[in-house]
Amino acid sequence: MGETIAVYDREGRETGSADRAEVYARGLWHASAGVLVRSRDDERIYVHRRTDTKMVFAGMHDCLAGGVLDPGEDPAEAAVRELGEELGIVLGETDSPPRLRARAAWDGQWLGRPMRCHLFAYELHYDGPIRHQPEEIAAGWWWTDAELRAHLGDPRWPFVPDTRVLLADLLR
Repeated sequence: MGETIAVYDREGRETGSADRAEVYARGLWHASAGVLVRSRDDERIYVHRRTDTKMVFAGMHDCLAGGVLDPGEDPAEAAVRELGEELGIVLGETDSPPRLRARAAWDGQWLGRPMRCHLFAYELHYDGPIRHQPEEIAAGWWWTDAELRAHLGDPRWPFVPDTRVLLADLLR
């Protein structure tokens, strides 16, 4: 048995749990939380490339550090957990938590199968060290919003499709 994640209905209510592979194979609704990391001066955002071994969107680029919600997990808690897991960003008691910036329901396709996810996008201003989790992040760098937009304009540049639905609310 693999990893158990929360299962949702179309309206965004948690209804149970299932194995992650089953959720993806059957196109079940689930939820994910991601964090856009901006520099403290608000001039740059952190962009990364996912490893080639990820279960979905392998080798693609993203600007959200995030992942799926565990059963009973609050999206804000998942966002903070994912920051620590993927980028090594651990918030202290005096740090402001990431701020919710956008929500969307994505009913898309991945490798010819339905992919349905409730998306929660947060934002954090941060200039400290970043340490990639090698199983999840292959590389990362800082770009301006304009640099990311320029790359997004190239249809050959692989960028995760679910984050695309949130970009109008996230990019300046």
